[in-house]
Amino acid sequence: MYGTVARLQAKAGAQAKIAALAREMRAVEIHGLVADYLYQVDNVEDVYYMAVVFETKAAYMANANSPEQDARNQRLRAILVADPEWHDGEILSVE
Repeated sequence: MYGTVARLQAKAGAQAKIAALAREMRAVEIHGLVADYLYQVDNVEDVYYMAVVFETKAAYMANANSPEQDARNQRLRAILVADPEWHDGEILSVE
């Protein structure tokens, strides 16, 4: 499996927008997507971590390079203070 972990800092007061966008994105059927998680950091209102899991690196890269994903990323970026900090990699352990 392959995926990414991202740190996101939302604009002040955008909590409802980021939650709604996460729900909307979850409804999209993406080839090879296994799971995605959005965490809100305790005691830091506008900081989130997102973890996304794909079956393979090829499926991840195909999605990452698609125009549809670029459009989703642009919508996400519009409610963030700065670009997400992406950390891609091979998933070594799964429960």
